[in-house]
Amino acid sequence: MKQIILIVSLLLEGMFLYGQSGKPMSQYPSPMRETVRAHERVPQGPFSGYHYKIKALFPKPIDVYVPLKTTKSRKANLLIHFFGGSHVVPYAAEHYHGRLVAVTVNLGAGSSVYARPFSDSTLFNRLLDSVQSVITENLHHDIRFNHILVSGFSAGYGAVRALLGYGQSFSRIDAVLLLDGMHADYIPDRKTLAAGGKIDSAAYENFLNFCREAVKKHGEKRFLFTHSEIFPGTFVSTTESADYLLNMLDLHAHPVLKRGPLGMQQISQVRKNHFEIMGFAGNSGPDHIDHLQGLSYFLNWLGKL
Repeated sequence: MKQIILIVSLLLEGMFLYGQSGKPMSQYPSPMRETVRAHERVPQGPFSGYHYKIKALFPKPIDVYVPLKTTKSRKANLLIHFFGGSHVVPYAAEHYHGRLVAVTVNLGAGSSVYARPFSDSTLFNRLLDSVQSVITENLHHDIRFNHILVSGFSAGYGAVRALLGYGQSFSRIDAVLLLDGMHADYIPDRKTLAAGGKIDSAAYENFLNFCREAVKKHGEKRFLFTHSEIFPGTFVSTTESADYLLNMLDLHAHPVLKRGPLGMQQISQVRKNHFEIMGFAGNSGPDHIDHLQGLSYFLNWLGKL
C-alpha cells in the first residue's frame, strides 16, 4: 500500500513539474524532498458510496461519487474537482460536514488541458445536467444541488479560471477552492520579478472578479486559496499569485505558526468576510501534494467562510 501511495505521489509531482503547457520546463521547483514534516496521506478506501462514470463530455471519463449518507437525500451540495484525487475526492465527500456529491475530472498535465474543454461555454451546464441524469438513473430519484463548489489542485486551476470567465457559470458557482494552483506567465517570458520581469496580470482577472464578490460583507461567493513556497522560476509561483491578488484587493497577509492538516505547517493567513488565503511551508514535491491530500480539511473550512 505504501508503495502504491509513493508511486501516485511521484506521478503527481512529475505532472506538476511539467508546468503550464504540458511541456518540460528548463527550470524546475526545488528537487529537495522533505524529511522533517509528516506528509501524512489519507486512506485509499474502502468507501461505502457509489461511483458512476460519465464518458461523453471530456477526452477522459470523469467519476461521480455519491457517499452512502447522501444516497437518500433530496438536496446536497455538488463538488467538481479538477486534477488528482482519485481517492482523495471520495474521502473528502465521506468526511464532508453535510451532504455532498463529488465529481472528479482528471485530464492530464498542464493547465491548458483543463482550460481547453471549457472554451465551449455550454460545457458546464451540460456537465451539471449529466451529473443529475446519472444520479437519477442510478438512485431512482433526483438530488437538487443547493450549492456548487469548484476546486482545482495544481494545474486544475486552468479549468476554474476558464469557468469564471463566463457569466452563466460564474453565477452558478457558489464557492472556489484552489489548492496550490494559480499561475501566470512572466513578461517577458520566463523573466522573473527579481530579474525585472512583470506578471501577465490578464491571467488573474477572472479570479479577481470572483474574489471581489467574496470579500463583500454580504457577498454570496466563497473563496479559499492555499499555497506552498515552491518557486518554479519559469512561471509565476502560487506565492506570487497570492501576493498579486492581495495587492489588488488592498489586503495584507499576516504571519502565523500553526499545524495544518496531515502535518502541514501554516505560516501565513489573510481573511476578509468570505475570502481567505492560507500560506504553508515547503518547497518540495511532497509539500505540493500535501495540499491535495488536505482537500477534506480545506473543503470543510471553505464552508465556514
